Amino acid sequence: MTKLIAGVDEAGRGPLAGPVTVAAVILKNPVKGLNDSKKLSEKKRYELEPLIIKNALSYAVVHVSVETIEEINILQASLMGMQQAVAALDVIPDEVLVDGNKCPEFLQPAQAIIGGDGKIAEISAASILAKNSRDRLMVEMAKEFPHYGFEKHKGYGTKYHLEQLTIHGPCKHHRKSYAPIQKLLQGELF
Repeated sequence: MTKLIAGVDEAGRGPLAGPVTVAAVILKNPVKGLNDSKKLSEKKRYELEPLIIKNALSYAVVHVSVETIEEINILQASLMGMQQAVAALDVIPDEVLVDGNKCPEFLQPAQAIIGGDGKIAEISAASILAKNSRDRLMVEMAKEFPHYGFEKHKGYGTKYHLEQLTIHGPCKHHRKSYAPIQKLLQGELF
């Protein structure tokens, strides 16, 4: 019997706004063209998404809120999201492979693989689902708070985003514990 591997990856650790999003994927069939989501164009990621879903034995995507990130920090929020994504799978994997150098506790054997999103198909698939799902959420947030340009930079600290923060201040989706936001709240400009 084939070993069921769940690949796990997150998107959104670095941005100043929005959740951190984690996906877990167990593939039943190979998917051509998988890679680290950061190495794929947006167009390619969105082309691959339905193929991943169609060829997945099981997959789950979890958003960990800004409130949780602020409460327990981004690393702990990412690790918690990984646990939640694997727990949300409707098939129990034999092993969990996580992109990165830190691995939370799982009920099954697990290991962290540095650069795994470019080496392991299941992690690449999770990377793509997490990125696409988070990006869609940021586009939705942009409708509520259009002046920040979330639909363009997805919450990352771009020059435009920082300029808009100095004009409008942070909104409820901003991570107030992050250094640029803290400086702004303390009256220091970028």
